[in-house]
Amino acid sequence: MNRRDFLAASALPLVSGMAPGLLSPAHAQPAPFDRSIVRQMARDLASKPYKAPSEKLPDSLADIDYDHYRAIRFLPERALWRGEKLAFEAQFFHRGFFYKNRVDIFEVRNGQASKIAYQPDFFSFGDLTPPGPAVDLGFAGFRLHAPINKPDYYDEVCVFLGASYFRAVAKGQLYGLSARGLSINTGEARGEEFPFFKTFWIEKPAPGANSIVVHALLDSESAAAAYRFTIRPGNTTVFDVEMAIYPRVDLDHVGLAPMTSMFFFGPNDRKDVEDFRPSVHDSDGLAIFNGRGEELWRPLHNPRDLQVSSFADLNPRGFGLMQRQKDFAAYQDLESNFERRPSLWAEPIGDWGEGAVKLLEIPTKEEIHDNIASFWLPKAALAAKGEHTYTYRLHWGPDVPKPTSLARFSRTGIGARGDNATIFVLDVTGERLKSVDPKILRGVVTAEKAKIQNIVTQPNPATGGWRLSFELLKEKTPVEIRASLMQDNEAISESWVYRWTP
Repeated sequence: MNRRDFLAASALPLVSGMAPGLLSPAHAQPAPFDRSIVRQMARDLASKPYKAPSEKLPDSLADIDYDHYRAIRFLPERALWRGEKLAFEAQFFHRGFFYKNRVDIFEVRNGQASKIAYQPDFFSFGDLTPPGPAVDLGFAGFRLHAPINKPDYYDEVCVFLGASYFRAVAKGQLYGLSARGLSINTGEARGEEFPFFKTFWIEKPAPGANSIVVHALLDSESAAAAYRFTIRPGNTTVFDVEMAIYPRVDLDHVGLAPMTSMFFFGPNDRKDVEDFRPSVHDSDGLAIFNGRGEELWRPLHNPRDLQVSSFADLNPRGFGLMQRQKDFAAYQDLESNFERRPSLWAEPIGDWGEGAVKLLEIPTKEEIHDNIASFWLPKAALAAKGEHTYTYRLHWGPDVPKPTSLARFSRTGIGARGDNATIFVLDVTGERLKSVDPKILRGVVTAEKAKIQNIVTQPNPATGGWRLSFELLKEKTPVEIRASLMQDNEAISESWVYRWTP
């Protein structure tokens, strides 16, 4: 996926929803609204055959390129709630380029929903010819602004644009990885299906409120769904997500809380890379707190062939694609500032049952492509004609919301050791290591069907932590490796898990 174009997956069309009293242009007056209406609309959609929408646009916008699309700018002075001294403002995206799909957007105030009518004078068009004022184009998506960094300036804090993709940042951060409303058949040979948000309802925040509520209606060939997002920007920006899925068919490969990111190279993976920068990535690892109380850390890599990993679990406590390395020296990129990209942690609320955290690593030769995907895959299919509800919390920020006392792996370095072995050098940091007894500290490393040798643990004065290194004898097939630091029989670090590929 081309990151410069916000995600090529968003090229799939969005349907212009129609619901009596709410969406039809014939009903311009405000209509009663609550969350039950979106769920009922999703049920109604799922009870009917899927109908592909039209991408029709005026000739002046139908085939524009990326540069012309970038020239279409929303005028900030036309932002929703501008000048009302509320904690949020909303701006809208024009349709065109990859974003030909229509999205209808409503403002909700005092329990009444009013459609936000498209107006050409919301935008500047560069050298393009604006549509006529009578044309009702809808929008491609929207973004929310709030004074997250300075009390007198409204920074962009989140954006909903393209298919069911959305992104957010916390204080002091820049956009990086994306979340999605739903994924279907991701990584499957039958081909991925991209659900899309077709309608949004944005609740006007009360004076002094530090959160905002957004409702969304999703549609796809295989399912419809309703969402309620409660968004709270801050040092960590939090989305409380309430979701109800209504499958048209049995969903045997549906991804919940899906997220996508980019990993081009790092100290564990610099094969065939000639670049002045030490690392290039939006995320450097997958963290998992599983239902058995284990904490896992899986460094990402850019494989030669598609790699799919599965971490089976029962009632997971959380998982996320993280950006642990936050030092500029690790990237040396003055423009991209990868050290300021957020981590994204998904925290299930309630029991999600049996399933697995899935990780897809897709080969890429450029940093413009999002080549990493992760999501929760329920073990049992979501049955057609039913209602399946899930609640979870997304944390966009510097770290997991509640770090534990276990030491953590902060860097994974991998290189050749002669002709017959590969050396792994793992740095481990954390308060737990400051009181460790070096006489009984040991590194434990295991590998399936492969030989591990020369396991060494030693203090690392540069980090204030420890370093664990070992060698893997050359293998011709992928090898699953697991490592941790132990004090006697007690684990004092999370578990490092890795798939080494020849």
